[in-house]
Amino acid sequence: MVRPGGRSARVQESVHAAVRALEAEVGREALTVPLIAARAGVTPSTIYRRWGDLHELLSDVAVERLRPDSPPEDRGELAEDLSVWAEQFLEEMAAQPGRAYIRDALLGDDTNAGRCSAYAAEQISVILARAAERGERAPDVETVVDHVVAPMMYRILFRPEGLEAAYARRLVAELLG
Repeated sequence: MVRPGGRSARVQESVHAAVRALEAEVGREALTVPLIAARAGVTPSTIYRRWGDLHELLSDVAVERLRPDSPPEDRGELAEDLSVWAEQFLEEMAAQPGRAYIRDALLGDDTNAGRCSAYAAEQISVILARAAERGERAPDVETVVDHVVAPMMYRILFRPEGLEAAYARRLVAELLG
């Protein structure tokens, strides 16, 4: 079992930092477990024991990179809050690094993909809770995921052309009717 904090956290951070640095220096295609282990100051067996293989490690790093840094912006109105969030989400995920992180996250076990989904749901939940506090009528989180996030993710992965802010705003407007 992985302990929170302590040595386990230090190993995770050093391995994640090594992946990020090496990816920038030599490119993703050149990454190997022994190369990452050497940079992180751990043995390859440490990486294999914790992550299983390179794909799972890259998936774990991607999920951490996809974690939002801050709560969604509060613009004072549900439609605007959700539109701004959807635009930012689309911009980040549709960019080349975002698409690469999504692919890496999907290469790992279902837990990593679930964590990515949970990040979006948490952000949406904050927006919807603010709307409820203001007395606005709001859909539930799953409805927003189905009508805004899911179509964007499909387009990002399979039909990436034409992904502009207007698309995100249109999805939100159709949702909120």
